[in-house]
Amino acid sequence: MPCTATLPRTVVATRYVTPLREGSSLPALIEADDAGMYVLKFRGAGQGLKALVAELLAGEVARILGLPVPEIVLVELDAELARHEPEALIRNLVHASSGVNLALDYLPGSTMFGPRSAKPDGTLASRIVWFDAFVSNPDRTLRNTNILVWHDKVWLIDHGAALYFHHQWDGFLDRAQSPFTLVKNHVLLPLATQLHEVDAEMSARLTPEVLHALVALVPDDWMTSDPAFSDVAARRQAYVDYFVRRVQGPRPFMKEAACAHYAIGSGVTECGI
Repeated sequence: MPCTATLPRTVVATRYVTPLREGSSLPALIEADDAGMYVLKFRGAGQGLKALVAELLAGEVARILGLPVPEIVLVELDAELARHEPEALIRNLVHASSGVNLALDYLPGSTMFGPRSAKPDGTLASRIVWFDAFVSNPDRTLRNTNILVWHDKVWLIDHGAALYFHHQWDGFLDRAQSPFTLVKNHVLLPLATQLHEVDAEMSARLTPEVLHALVALVPDDWMTSDPAFSDVAARRQAYVDYFVRRVQGPRPFMKEAACAHYAIGSGVTECGI
């Protein structure tokens, strides 16, 4: 049975713990009213609300596909939370992010996946590569794996750069059937020996009903700032239409991934897979 999309919990940020100076978005470690610790992604960061939309949609697609992702929560943030923060850049970022933000469950003691980490098996690696190709995620490379290792298990994080089609809506439905050529840089591509075997099962989980429920998870005020659409409903439907078209056969993104994997061992850059 396909998994379905589940509405994320909403928590209230109660304590700003420390900035995490990783990347340009300056995420932060916070404590919330459920006593949990979370890595907060700010709506006021340079990437804007579309990064949060991508983080939520891609992360929940991964969960629907049965992949390990830290819990995603929505976070109510009061601008006064950082009033004692000495650095003006951080204070300004928090003030610009008042309202609903996004956070991932903090995995204490986790380490970044690297060359010396235990490798996932071929099936899991193939499922992760398939997922990243589906959501067009360029940020799973050897240089920047965005995979954490926690309790001997891999966890997928940081999907704000995925779904980059939504930065330019012209011709987006045609691009839904385009390959994802950057898959050739995927850190797990050499291990993805079962792409054809996982393809049918992965695509079967992403039914139109599931995808419609997925897009409904995005808060309304994250969807109001795009001049390409007359209202929130039209923009939501565009995401649904894109996903439905992308998962339809023959799935060029999957063929591109399979060919890129084949090229690693053969040196052949074109294949008939």
